[in-house]
Amino acid sequence: MSRAVRYDDYGGVDVLNVVEMEDPTPGPGELLVRVKAAGINPGEGKIREGMLRDRWPSTFPSGQGSDLAGVVEQVGEDVEGFKAGDEVIGWTDNRASQAELAVIEADHAVHKPAGVSWEVAGALFVVGATAWAAVHAVDPKPGEVVVVSGAAGGVGTVAVQLARRTGATVIGLASEPNHEWLRRHDVIPVTYGDGVADRIREAAGGQVAAFIDLVGGGYVKLALEELGVAAERIDTVADFAAISEYGVKGEGNAAGARAEVLAELAELIDARELELPIERVYPLDQVREAYSELEQGHTHGKIVLEP
Repeated sequence: MSRAVRYDDYGGVDVLNVVEMEDPTPGPGELLVRVKAAGINPGEGKIREGMLRDRWPSTFPSGQGSDLAGVVEQVGEDVEGFKAGDEVIGWTDNRASQAELAVIEADHAVHKPAGVSWEVAGALFVVGATAWAAVHAVDPKPGEVVVVSGAAGGVGTVAVQLARRTGATVIGLASEPNHEWLRRHDVIPVTYGDGVADRIREAAGGQVAAFIDLVGGGYVKLALEELGVAAERIDTVADFAAISEYGVKGEGNAAGARAEVLAELAELIDARELELPIERVYPLDQVREAYSELEQGHTHGKIVLEP
């Protein structure tokens, strides 16, 4: 028997429980992984609350989580390139990573570089693939100005660094306590709130070429109407209505969900060319507390569970 996060109905953090389950068994093409760390993400909370039930309904009882890192415990038939004892980073599409044991597809795993900590590895997939896809969607060029809303969150911290690697000038919208981190990563910090368009224009010193929206709440309209950014140079992962209304892009995690992307990001972290800040690590039993902190909306980087 092993423990896993489960919930039996839509609701707040109080519906989350850690229960004992029969150990999962890998099928052909799958790996059984003993989880060392599993990241948590805002979208998981929205799914659990039923806010996204039309797009991603839950089937009860439901597990939770995509991100994971751990040690391969068992290898299914027809798997090449992995063996028991390998340290891996990966993901599951079956809402099952927040557990002591998880089954994942072998093509959803990469070998963990030695220089990547368990906490960072376990939190990397969702934010990393989302940031990678968003940056590629707006295609920054050297010397252009790119704005990222939610620049200090999990996706934002990765997106601003990847955008800077293109040679673009990056403006990051974030609260004042996160400005120093952005400056250290060669990102121009701008406080969000009333008057943000004027502050962006002042910081840009010219035309804003692209906008990555990780927050929603009107940033797409601001980018189009107040900053003059072309629709094809705007990507949002938070404002689904704006995608159809304004014709902007909506490329996020699904567009970056490939093992080669995950391996690329892990190698950058291993080489100290990319940083994923970890705000806090909670034991699996404190999953409710972890999501309560996440849902306050002020997390810098990632919150991680350790089974």
